[in-house]
Amino acid sequence: MTSEQHSPERREITIRRAPRFVPFMALGAVAAFIVALIMAYTGPENPQYTREAVLGFFTVMFLLPGVALGSIAALFLDRISVRRSEHAVVEAADDEPGSTGTSPTA
Repeated sequence: MTSEQHSPERREITIRRAPRFVPFMALGAVAAFIVALIMAYTGPENPQYTREAVLGFFTVMFLLPGVALGSIAALFLDRISVRRSEHAVVEAADDEPGSTGTSPTA
């Protein structure tokens, strides 16, 4: 036991489950496409435009709000995860030489 030996470093960390934003945004885009699909094929047919053209218009029109709503849902869940976060104290473990689990062979 030498005087160079010191206690392990201790740090406080925050543990929480944060949502990933891209899946929520993609889900919002898919929901927007489904709404556009329903609106394009359930309404009365216009002789000037095909249903596919109407679908494309509604998809472009609903895509940004759908992605925005998905992002807002992710932000809401992120705010909830911040409130439910827990704090923990961790210690750094010093690895001793030769403790890697492999033994040198001669």
